[in-house]
Amino acid sequence: MDIQHLVDRLEELLNSGRHIPFTTLTVIDEQRALELIDQMRISIPEEIEKAKRVLRERDRIMAQANEEAARIRDLAREKSETLIQRDAITQAAQARAASIIEKSRQEANAIREEADRYVIDVLSDLEDALKRTLAVVQNGIRHVTQEARRRQPAAPAAATSVETPAALDTSEEPMPIERISSTRRE
Repeated sequence: MDIQHLVDRLEELLNSGRHIPFTTLTVIDEQRALELIDQMRISIPEEIEKAKRVLRERDRIMAQANEEAARIRDLAREKSETLIQRDAITQAAQARAASIIEKSRQEANAIREEADRYVIDVLSDLEDALKRTLAVVQNGIRHVTQEARRRQPAAPAAATSVETPAALDTSEEPMPIERISSTRRE
C-alpha cells in the first residue's frame, strides 16, 4: 500500500475524531490509529524495495552503456586495423578510431551521470517522504499520548473540595499535524 495513502488515512482519522470543547484536543479511535501505523511500518519496506529496483535499473543502464562502449571500441579497432592495411590513409584511420573511442567514452560517462542523478533524485524524494511520514507519525503519537494523559482522572481531592476546570493543563499544546504532499521529479 502506498505510504502517502496511509498518511492521508491517518489524517482523516484525526480529522474525524471528536473535538473536546474549549481545548485543542481530539479523541480518536486508538485501535484504528495503531492499525494505520502498523500498515505504515509494512509499507516502508515496500518503498525501500522500490528504491532497490531503481538502483538495479541504474546498474542495468550502466551495464548497457559499458557494453555499447565496448562494442563501439571493438568496431573502432576493427575499422582501424582495416585502415592500417591501407598505407595511404593510415593516419586518418587512427584519428577516426580515436575519435570514435573518445565519443563512446563521453556517451558512456553521460549515461552514467544521468543514471546517477536519477537515482539520487528518486532516493532523495523517498528520504523526504519517509522523514515527513515519520514526523507525522511522531506528532500523532505525541498527540494521542498527551490526550491520554489529560483524560486520566486526577487523584481524588478532599471530600469537600470540588475539581475545577482550572486543574486542566492547557499550557503544553500538542504539535500540529501537517499534511504531507509528495512531489515527484520526473
